[in-house]
Amino acid sequence: MNNYEYIIAGLPVLQQDSRENPDADAIIADIRSQLSAKDNSTLDFLLDGWDSSKLGEDFYREAAKSSSHFIREYFDFDLGLRNAKVEYLNRKLSRPVDQDTVDAGQDPEFEDREKVDAVLETDDILGREKGLDDLLWQKIDDITVMDVFTPDVILGFVAKLKIIDRWFKLDEATGRELFAKLVKEIKENYTI
Repeated sequence: MNNYEYIIAGLPVLQQDSRENPDADAIIADIRSQLSAKDNSTLDFLLDGWDSSKLGEDFYREAAKSSSHFIREYFDFDLGLRNAKVEYLNRKLSRPVDQDTVDAGQDPEFEDREKVDAVLETDDILGREKGLDDLLWQKIDDITVMDVFTPDVILGFVAKLKIIDRWFKLDEATGRELFAKLVKEIKENYTI
């Protein structure tokens, strides 16, 4: 277990002309089968981040205390991004700026707030979602930039896969484009 080099080298490749969506659940199940119980627990926590019923103050506080660098950094950014979206809407609706935000003891100075506001100013709804996911994608890259064969690379891959999966459900062409981008990144950065 935990032969990260083997796991990363074995991450799937989707043919660009394929008509098939990547089966995110099957890919994640395959990754899981190669991870230790501890790493699977960390992966479970990451995946809980896509379950809106679990996202709240307690979740983000637990993420901040995680032994996983990726979990701490990713969910710190995720919370900042979500709060920035709520604050933007509050300003537009003339509500108190912090109404409905999650206070998990995070630094209130979210450094990408201006980028989030710029994305939200656009009129295209799908364009807004794509822009916000682009910020999240870039953050994943920033978190894992110095990692080669670590659990953080696998967590980053799964986080990107979840973004891709979401886009296949919203817009297949964008999902296919993002998956091809992920495969290219893996090929370029993690060849053995």
